[in-house]
Amino acid sequence: MCMKIIVLAKQVPDTRNVGKDAMKEDGTVNRAALPAIFNPEDLNALEQALRLKERYPGTTVTIITMGPGRAAEIIREGLYRGADNGYLLTDRAFAGADTLATSYALSMAIRKLGDFDLIIGGRQAIDGDTAQVGAQVAEKLGIAQITYAEEILAIENRRITVKRSITGGMETVEGPLPIVITVNGSAAPCRPRNAILLQKYKHALGNLEKSEITKDGKELPYAELYEKYPCLNIIEWNVTDVNADLHQCGLKGSPTQVKSIQNIVFQAKENKTISASDQDIEELMIELISLTTNH
Repeated sequence: MCMKIIVLAKQVPDTRNVGKDAMKEDGTVNRAALPAIFNPEDLNALEQALRLKERYPGTTVTIITMGPGRAAEIIREGLYRGADNGYLLTDRAFAGADTLATSYALSMAIRKLGDFDLIIGGRQAIDGDTAQVGAQVAEKLGIAQITYAEEILAIENRRITVKRSITGGMETVEGPLPIVITVNGSAAPCRPRNAILLQKYKHALGNLEKSEITKDGKELPYAELYEKYPCLNIIEWNVTDVNADLHQCGLKGSPTQVKSIQNIVFQAKENKTISASDQDIEELMIELISLTTNH
């Protein structure tokens, strides 16, 4: 059997490089001030999709992401690894979205695509850690979901078998297609870029980025590639393209509001080594309780 798989991916700030400018005054992430990376667990999800593509000939993998023009880099990274195409949701009206508004926009894009068998995404994004978007997309589309997936074992007779992580161990579950699967970071890591695909897609751009292929009124040497090779065109959709309600997008559609932000710097004033003895552990517990009570 061949399938149409959608991978939900996100470009996120690199949380290893968070500084004082990481947040704006309105409580939203200042993404322009932070290095951007492919959300790690979305890479795990992409690997599961690519394994299915290898297992079931004729299967296609489509990446959907939402963000500014530079988020097209996520789609390119997917193409380098074996994805077939991608769609970028980019519009100022999408900015500042919480999980509810994000899942709404993604679900509208999926409805526009129309035909799909499987939606796969990471369990959560490192800039929010909510693990809500995948579940909300499934709810908005009215389809089943399996969360905390470690491995997709098989698909047969329109049913999928998945190994998922639970407290204390693993369990194997089945579900009907179409379905949403969210994948853990402990699942198989994503394969590296393929050198041939890297050469094929290195100039892939979205519409917004193509505006930069001219400089001082002169076209850059590779400008003509986009007419000659359609695979280099990353499709961009705005709010109107996906028939979305403006009041359910971005900040307008986000009931979650950040009221205040504090920049906390942890400093180690002293080090203490304790043994595994009952006395040392008891003294540590008393000290910790005392600190909690005083604050």
